This record gives sequence, structure tokens and C-alpha cells, in this order.
Amino acid sequence: MKKIVLLLASLGSLAAVQPAAAQTVVKIGFAGPLTGPIAHIGKDEEYATRLALDDANAKGVTINGQKLRFELMSEDDQADPRQATIVSQRLVDAGVKGVVGHVTSGAAIPAAMIYEQAGIPAITPSATNPKLTQQGYKTAYRVIANDFQQGEAMAKYAATVLKAKTIAIVDDRTAYGQGLGDTLAENLKKFGVQVVAREYTNDKAVDFTALLTRIKSKQPDAIFYGGMDAQGAPMLKQIKQLGLNVKFLSGDGVCTSEMLKLAAEALSPNVYCTQAGIPAEKMPGGTEFKTRFKKTFNVDVQLYAPYAYDSANMLIEAMKLANSVEPAKYLPQLQKVSLKGVTGTVAFDTKGDNKNGGITLNQFGSGKWQVLN
Repeated sequence: MKKIVLLLASLGSLAAVQPAAAQTVVKIGFAGPLTGPIAHIGKDEEYATRLALDDANAKGVTINGQKLRFELMSEDDQADPRQATIVSQRLVDAGVKGVVGHVTSGAAIPAAMIYEQAGIPAITPSATNPKLTQQGYKTAYRVIANDFQQGEAMAKYAATVLKAKTIAIVDDRTAYGQGLGDTLAENLKKFGVQVVAREYTNDKAVDFTALLTRIKSKQPDAIFYGGMDAQGAPMLKQIKQLGLNVKFLSGDGVCTSEMLKLAAEALSPNVYCTQAGIPAEKMPGGTEFKTRFKKTFNVDVQLYAPYAYDSANMLIEAMKLANSVEPAKYLPQLQKVSLKGVTGTVAFDTKGDNKNGGITLNQFGSGKWQVLN
């Protein structure tokens, strides 16, 4: 009798240490700048992707009879086109089932070919250059509005509200910055606004004195910068130092909380920026998301974290619809998913763009970005 009791006790102990029902691990990739001057933008989106996967794991997702556990594999593309192709191939080789990224247009556009060849969907939360979804790839998707919409919105506001007659355009020669500058220049023609200077820099520069001196001689009403906050902030400071009394206009790369820190005393009500998408406060789930994000990661949302969160969930919803995590099977379902996400309703058109993209115009005031329209 004693032997039987001991045996039963042993069996009970073994049962106690047995793992729960086996889970199928599904790797989701993230690619963006995790080091360098705009690492804060990349980390912002990486954190949000991680939050989406953690939420899915907490709720429990079962597909084709298998309980899934999503794991994030992050790669640093340094916002560099060459590095982007290397890390995208690394994600493919690692067997990821989908990708959130890349963050910048310059990285997303060349990486798209790698994902297309592998048949793996990649959804960008923030790459706005229209070329990304014009390449004809079936695996390239975007949840944010594109540069055509930003350029049109800024041109209209500069001409009709700010009454600018002349504008100088500077861009950082990245796919994002140049694309934004080009679309603005094209749209300014519609309103009869003259581009009096077109200058170029790069996404590593910090000294803009020479090009700003050339622009000063043209006496423009406004200067538009196509690029990111890491260059926008010192440029704005040098505009002030040189005594240029101009409106400073830019795109979403400058509409960040980091810009408020970097530019500091150089900011004024003469600073405006467009943002692809809508403010978090106007999103259906934006306020709650910002609170959870800050509580989880102890940092504020920089820019497009809500769009990264929705990007990850679009992948998961397509998998559910296909009852498969295999890209070949769930890829066609991305065209059918309509997600009521944090940012609003996300649904893709035949090119891979979000049918419901929007643009917000902001002005600096009272120490923050204030929504104008």
C-alpha cells in the first residue's frame, strides 16, 4: 500500500512540472532604426509592435487547432537602404511569418523586393513615399497616408492661409525627404507659389550655415525642410541665429516630441508641420493607447507607435481569416481585413495603401504641437 501511495505521489509531482499545452511559436519581424540619430522613432514603433504581440498572446490566439505564441524578432536597419536589404534577408532566413516595417521610406523601398521574393507581407507604419506601393509588389502595405497627401495639404495651407508667395525647399536626399520636397514643389505650382531655392543636405548633417546663407539672399517667405527632427532642430536654430524672419515648414519627421526637446528655444508659432495620420487624441483608441504605452515602457509615444500597433494586428487578423500563419495562405486575406484599430478603421486598397489615411496640420505653441486642421 505504501508503495502505491509513493508511486501516485511521484506521478503527481511529474504532472505538476509538465508544461502546459504545447504552443506553436510564430515569429513576427520588426525592422527600423534602433541606433543612430532617429533611433527614438524606431524604438517607438518597435515598442508598439511588441505591445501588440504581447496583447495577442495574453488573449490567446488559436489557428488551425494550434495555440499560438507570437515572438518578436527585431532588426536594426539604421535607416540605411543598404543595411535594410541585409536585415530584411536576415528576417526572411529566420522564418518570420510577417514584418512590421520598415520605418523610413529609404529603407522600406529596397527591402520590399526581398519580401516580395520571399512572399512575406511587410506592413509599414510610417514609410510615406508613394513609390513603396507603386512597385507592383503584392507583399508591400502601408497603414499611413503618403507624401502626395502631405505635400498637397502643406502647399494649400502655405498659399491660402499663410499667404506665402515664395518658398525655399531643403531636403535630406533620402527617399522620404526628397519625396516630400518634390511633392510640395509640384503642388505649390497649383497655387502660384514660387520656389526660389532648392537646396540639399544629408541625414547626418548638423551644419546648415552655408545653404541657409544662400537661401537668405533669396528672401523667401518660408523655408520647407524635408527630413527628420535630428536635422530639423539644428537647422531651425541656425535659421534663428542668421536672423531669417521666415515661416519654417516641415513634414511628419519633425512633428515629434523629440523635436520639442532638440529645437527648444528656437521653436516659435512660425513653425508648422504636417503629419500623416491623425493625432492620438483624435484616434478611437488613442488616449488609452498612449496611457498604456507610457505605463508599459516608461516613455511617451513619439510619433507612429499607434500605427505600428495596428500594423501588427493587421497581420494577425489576416492569419485568423485564413486560418493559417503561412504567408502564402494569409497574404490574400490582407485585402479583405477591415480592422477597427487604435488609429481608426484600417483596410487596404489594391495597391496596399490604407483606404482611410488622413493628414493633420500642426503649429508650435505653448510648448507643444497644436492641431490646426
